Amino acid sequence: MFEGKNHPLIPMQALIRRIIRNLLIGFGIIAFSLGIGMLGYSYFENMNWIDAYENASMILSGMGPVSNMETDEGKIFAGSYALFSGIVFLVVIAIIMAPVFHRFFHKFLVKDSK
Repeated sequence: MFEGKNHPLIPMQALIRRIIRNLLIGFGIIAFSLGIGMLGYSYFENMNWIDAYENASMILSGMGPVSNMETDEGKIFAGSYALFSGIVFLVVIAIIMAPVFHRFFHKFLVKDSK
């Protein structure tokens, strides 16, 4: 996916395309995760779609739940979704930042090998 240490740095335009591609992948993962949360809150807590969106987005962003869960199933889902959301946050940040970090470290390797 990325160039090796024996390859030159890619042009800035290619780097920008790579960053945009990774941003789109990250946003896709966020949208998918938000959908899972909305479905879960709607199913387990009988929330309407707006309330389910609000709770799922607040958990996914790390802010915390808005509504109190009324059912045991809803509480288990909310806790599990919060753990899942923490992992998703880390994965998305890694995907988005990978091209930038790769460029940074690759620049040193290219400079050292000359």
